[in-house]
Amino acid sequence: MLALLLVLAGVCAAQSSAPVIEVPNAPNSAAQQAKPYVVLVSLDGFRYDYPKKYEAPNLVALGRRGASAPEGMIPAYPSSTFPNHLAIVTGLYPEHHGIVNNSFYDPALKERYTYSDQKTSLDGRWYSGTPLWSLAEKQGMRAACYFWPGSEAEIAGARPSYYVHFDPSIPVDKRIDQIISWLKLPAAQRPHFLTLYIEDVDGAGHQFGPDAPEVAAAVKHVDAEVGTLAQKLDALHLPIDLIVIADHGMEKEIGPWVNLNQWADLSQAETAGPLIYAKTEADAQKIYESLNGASDKFKVYRRASIPAALHYDANPRTGDPVVIATGPYPIRAIAPPPDKDRPFAVGAHGFDPAIMPTMKAIFFAAGPDIRAGAELPPFENVDVYPLIAKILGLEIGAIDGKLSPVESALKPPPQK
Repeated sequence: MLALLLVLAGVCAAQSSAPVIEVPNAPNSAAQQAKPYVVLVSLDGFRYDYPKKYEAPNLVALGRRGASAPEGMIPAYPSSTFPNHLAIVTGLYPEHHGIVNNSFYDPALKERYTYSDQKTSLDGRWYSGTPLWSLAEKQGMRAACYFWPGSEAEIAGARPSYYVHFDPSIPVDKRIDQIISWLKLPAAQRPHFLTLYIEDVDGAGHQFGPDAPEVAAAVKHVDAEVGTLAQKLDALHLPIDLIVIADHGMEKEIGPWVNLNQWADLSQAETAGPLIYAKTEADAQKIYESLNGASDKFKVYRRASIPAALHYDANPRTGDPVVIATGPYPIRAIAPPPDKDRPFAVGAHGFDPAIMPTMKAIFFAAGPDIRAGAELPPFENVDVYPLIAKILGLEIGAIDGKLSPVESALKPPPQK
C-alpha cells in the first residue's frame, strides 16, 4: 500500500508541475541587480469588458491602486493568440515579427508554420525582433518564462534563463508557485523580467461563447488566481511591477462556414486557414477578381492595397490576395473532406478590432513604478514593450510601439 501511495504521489506531482529548463546565461550584472522587477501576466482571451460584465474584483483593485485601460487595449491584426503575444513582447506588428497568424505558409521557405507543431513553434528561424526576455538577457539581466508563445525558441540569439515547455495540464497555482520560487533566488540568479500565461478564459470562450456562464466562472477563477499572485508578490517585499494583460477579446461566431473556393479556383494555390498564396501574379489577380464583391461577409485586397491601419501588407507570409472578415464569420479557403470537417467554434477572435471592439483586451498594472489611478485611453498592445523596457531600464532598438500612449501610467521621476 505504501509503495502504491508513493507511485500515485509521483504521478500527481508529475501532473501538477513541469520541469524548469535552465539556460546557462550570465548572472545578473551588479547594475541590473539594482533594477526593479516586472511580472507580465497574460490571461488569454480576457475581453476588455469582462471585469465589469462578470465582476473581477482583484483585477479592478489592481487597476485602482495602479493603472488600467477601461476601454481596452487594442490587439494587432489578426487578433489571434500567437501574433499578439509576440507583438506584446517584441513591440512589432505581426508583419514585422513574422508570426502573421497561428498557422501560415512561407512562400520563400516553402514551409508551413503551425503554433501547435513544436517543429516550427520552437524553431527560431520563424521569429524576428527581440523579445523582452532576449533583450534583458543580452543586457545582463536574467529573465524567466512560465509559458509564453515563442519563449521556448531561441530568438535574437538568446533564451530566457528559465523557461518551461507548454503543458496546459499544469494548474495555475503551480505556475504561480514557480514564479514566486524564481523571485526567491539569490540576487545574481533572480530574474527581473518574468512572464506567466493562463489560458482558461480563452478556452471557455471558444467552447461556450463570451456570454456563457462557463466564461463567467472562468473569469472568477482566473481573477482569484491573480489576487493570490498579487498577495504572494507583495509578501516578497521586492520592487515588483505586476502587469496583467490579454492578447485579444472574444465574440460569438456566426455561421455557417464561409468557404472561399466556392467563388474562386484555389486548386493551384497554397492555403492555410483563410490565407491564400497564389503561385503567380496572374493567379493572384484572377483569385482577387473572383472573390471581390462575392460576399458581404468579407472584403478582399491585393496585399499591396491592404488598409494601412491593419499593418498587414509588408510580409509575403500574409498571402496574396488577402481576405478580411467584415464580421464574426468563420472563413476558410477550402473546406476539408466531410470526414475531417469540424464545426466552427461558438466563440472566436482574429477579427479586425476596428470593426469589432469586442476584440479589445484588458490592461491592468500596479507597483512602485506605476501611477495610482491612471486610466489610459485605448492603445495598441505594441506599446507595452517600450513601457516595460522603460521600467527595467533596458535599451531598445527600432520597434513599432511607442511609449507616449502609455507613459502616463508611469510615476513621474523623483524631483532632484
